[in-house]
Amino acid sequence: MAGEDEVKLLGFWASPFALRVMIALEEKGIKYEYIEEDLLSKKSPLLQEMNPVHKQIPVLIHNGRPVAESAIILQYIDEVWSNGPAFLPSDPYDQAMALFWVDFIEKKLILPGRLIFGTKKEEQEGGKRQVIESLGIREETLKGKEYFGGKTFGMVDIAFAPVMCFFHTYEVLGNFKIMFEDKFPSIFCWMKKCRERESIKKLLPQQEKVLQLVMQFTKRA
Repeated sequence: MAGEDEVKLLGFWASPFALRVMIALEEKGIKYEYIEEDLLSKKSPLLQEMNPVHKQIPVLIHNGRPVAESAIILQYIDEVWSNGPAFLPSDPYDQAMALFWVDFIEKKLILPGRLIFGTKKEEQEGGKRQVIESLGIREETLKGKEYFGGKTFGMVDIAFAPVMCFFHTYEVLGNFKIMFEDKFPSIFCWMKKCRERESIKKLLPQQEKVLQLVMQFTKRA
């Protein structure tokens, strides 16, 4: 059985991409060995061996075989382990839409959010604008739903949930307020509901700790 196999995860505690994989493993009830990578210093030989192309986390190692890229890892986990909730809907079109929104979260929310950490004002303003615009788009698709897929916590929720611990950092370093309760009430309610889930309560780092880490990274840049 897959559930009895050897599973390891190479990750970093504040990486939204590693966190989404950790949440997925917790939701499925999969036992795994977590191996923390020190991204502030040299990448480990194991990481370079398991992901020789990109040399980035996260990497899931299942029975000695590596799977890289968080969205691909989420699909892999969902297909290999049938126990626990299904992350993707059964309908092919709905699956495609879920994967589209996972990609959207990375390209239109996480990556623009990193611009806010920079020192150039133009980049910061562009990052803030893109984050707000992307949240507005996500707000519209979430209206009237408990989760992004409807009533079931799934792939898009798993991909988005780790970003919650970065919003405070966006606000502090970008010197602005996102105003979730007023401008994005559906997302605000969704975040409250997500924080009640055991997997997220267990894994999401404190916002202040994330802020301190990002400030440490920016000083080294």
